[in-house]
Amino acid sequence: MPSSLPPDLDAWRARLARLAAAAVAAQGPDGAHDLNHFERVWRNAQALLAHAPQADALVVLAACYLHDLVNVPKDDPRRAGASRLSAELARARLADLGFPADKLAAVAHAIEAHSFSAGVPATTLEARIVQDADRLDGLGAVGLARMFYIAGRMGSALAHGSDPLARDRPLDDRAYSLDHIEAKLARLPAMMQTEAGRALAEDRLATLTDFRRAFAAEWSGAPAGET
Repeated sequence: MPSSLPPDLDAWRARLARLAAAAVAAQGPDGAHDLNHFERVWRNAQALLAHAPQADALVVLAACYLHDLVNVPKDDPRRAGASRLSAELARARLADLGFPADKLAAVAHAIEAHSFSAGVPATTLEARIVQDADRLDGLGAVGLARMFYIAGRMGSALAHGSDPLARDRPLDDRAYSLDHIEAKLARLPAMMQTEAGRALAEDRLATLTDFRRAFAAEWSGAPAGET
């Protein structure tokens, strides 16, 4: 942890990790939204905090660990409301832990605004950092693994049989997992709220773009340059 962060963060991180782990255990296994996900989001956030020393690191920490306290599957019609429910539950759980009362509203806002599907604007620096940190976990090698894991749980196919790159059809990432790279993930760098997050997202998107090209070549049996 960077030395510029408050020393009491380690103690709070341990408490928040226990709280997040209990929520994961209660909701059942989900390899894309487990305790490892929360810890990766916090690591992403630390990288962003290094460029924003004025941000409240404790608010960011709490939101990173508690942003998915209520985890609703991506194909569930209640998905858009999950971040609001997580924010409400986080406020109650944090109050029970004796979390600083003057920071509860900021944590709740960061949690509610992190969600892509909720469409809640991030109006604070802390919320922008948490949103970027969470979205970064959807990119790169880990993001790729999470993409296929979630698609498998939703019953999606790996890719369209004859047109994996969607050159002559509309993208449909509900039916074909590979489509999700172009349908959503390729848009994330431009949607990042921080300059540091945008740079990291561009680097991680390159991993997905290269994979998509290589996958299509193997899937179609054509040289990579011809896909």
